Amino acid sequence: MTPLAAKRPLQLNDQGQLRHFLSLDGLPRELLTEILDTADSFLEVGARAVKKVPLLRGKTVCNVFFENSTRTRTTFELAAQRLSADVISLNVSTSSTSKGETLFDTLRNLEAMAADIFVVRHADSGAAHFIAEHVCPNLAIINGGDGRHAHPTQGMLDMLTIRRHKGDFENLSVAIVGDILHSRVARSNMLALKTLGCPDIRVIAPKTLLPIGLEESYGVRVFTDANEGLKDVDVVIMLRLQRERMQGGLLPSEGEFYRLFGLTEQRLKLAKPDALVMHPGPINRGVEIESAVADGPQSVILNQVTYGIAIRMAVLSMAMSGQNAQRQLNAEEAN
Repeated sequence: MTPLAAKRPLQLNDQGQLRHFLSLDGLPRELLTEILDTADSFLEVGARAVKKVPLLRGKTVCNVFFENSTRTRTTFELAAQRLSADVISLNVSTSSTSKGETLFDTLRNLEAMAADIFVVRHADSGAAHFIAEHVCPNLAIINGGDGRHAHPTQGMLDMLTIRRHKGDFENLSVAIVGDILHSRVARSNMLALKTLGCPDIRVIAPKTLLPIGLEESYGVRVFTDANEGLKDVDVVIMLRLQRERMQGGLLPSEGEFYRLFGLTEQRLKLAKPDALVMHPGPINRGVEIESAVADGPQSVILNQVTYGIAIRMAVLSMAMSGQNAQRQLNAEEAN
C-alpha cells in the first residue's frame, strides 16, 4: 500500500469527494448532507415528461447482483437510465459463476468490457469493500447490500424520507423495530442518524434479535418492550423479519412476534400523532406491520421507493465525478 492510499479513506478521492459508496461508516456529515441535497435536486427529474439528464451519458453501469432483489436492482436501473447511462444487469446466480468462474474473474471480464460503475449486492459482508480495494479500484463501486454489514443507499433514502417530512434531525426521536441482528438496513440507519445529529435513536427487538454491544457501538437506546420504546417517537422504521438469514429458534413464531412487536394501529398511538411509518420492503403484512398501518395516512413507505431513485441517482453521479477527478489528478501528477 502506498502512503497516499494509506492516508486516504477507500471511499473518497484525494479531494475528499465520493469515489466509491460502500458504507456510511466514517463518512462526514457534510458528505451525507451533500448526497441528500443532490438527491433533492433529482426528485424534480422524476416529475418531468422526459425523465433524463445527461450526467452519465456514454458511461456504463453494471448491476452485479449475487443476491436477488427486484426493488433495489430496479431502482438502480431507473436511476442509471435517468442519468443517461447504458445499463447492464447481471443475474450472477444464472451466469458464469454457476459454471465455476470466480467473483474475481467475473468482475475482471466486466471491467474489460469498459464498464464504469459496478453496483454490487452480495450475501457476504465486506464483498463490496473487497472489490473496491483489490479487484476494480479504478471503477466506482456502489454497495447494493452486503450480508449483514451495510445497505448505504437504503440508509440514505430513509434519511431523505425523514428530512423531507420532518426537516431537521436534531430534535427527532427515531425507533428502529424488528430483526436488528440480521439487518444491514438497521446498521446503515443507525450510522446515518448518528452522523446527521439525531439525539434519540431507539432500537426495539426481542433479545434474540439484538446484537451484543449495540449501545456502545452505535450510541442507541435498546428496548425489548415495544410499547415502552415507541412512546412519543417521531419516526418508526419497521424492519423485515429475515427468515433466510436466521439459524435456529430465534423466534417462537411469527404470530408471537406480531403480538409483541408488530406495528398495529393501537401500538402506533403510543408514538406522536404525526409520527412517520417507514419500512424498507418487502413488507410481511400481519407479521411486522398491520395492513391498516402500512396503507394508512402516516405511512411513507411508497415515498421511500420514489426517494430511492433520487438517492441512487445522486450516489451514481457523485461517485463517477469523484473517480473522474481522481483520474485527472493522477494524470497531472504523472506529468
